[in-house]
Amino acid sequence: MAEVSWFVAHTRPRREKKLVEYCQRQGFATTLPCYKSVHKYRGKTVTFDKPLFPGYVFLRLEPTQRDAVRRNEHVANLLTVVDQEEFARQLHDILAALEANLEVRLAPSIGEGMRVRIRSGPLQGIEGWVERRYGMTTVLLRLDFINQAAAVKLSADQLELA
Repeated sequence: MAEVSWFVAHTRPRREKKLVEYCQRQGFATTLPCYKSVHKYRGKTVTFDKPLFPGYVFLRLEPTQRDAVRRNEHVANLLTVVDQEEFARQLHDILAALEANLEVRLAPSIGEGMRVRIRSGPLQGIEGWVERRYGMTTVLLRLDFINQAAAVKLSADQLELA
């Protein structure tokens, strides 16, 4: 069996879910981190799953599968992940935050601040960067490869200097 590696598909606008459906039909492993977004329309509450990183789908592919994904109409570019281990660890941390039902949203940028480690709770041991907002401490769980970050709101007493 050929070795599988992480790749990042940069999709055409609003095509993330369509690419995931295509890949599932082809038997390709995909990861599309999503969060719940709730909206009210005419008195009805509707919940949507929105991509945490708009424009990106994470794929585990064998070398022979790359061209099939690259040629897909939903893909603008297929990026090769250089540091496979670091990427997998960072993606795992972000997925853990989503699975713990924490409020995770795309952070506009990775701001300067102190590096911290989460001391307690479902994300215990994860490290991130800190920013102050509205009296809360926001821990940025980094996904450096695409220069984006996911923000998780935590109480300051759950943090320690890393």
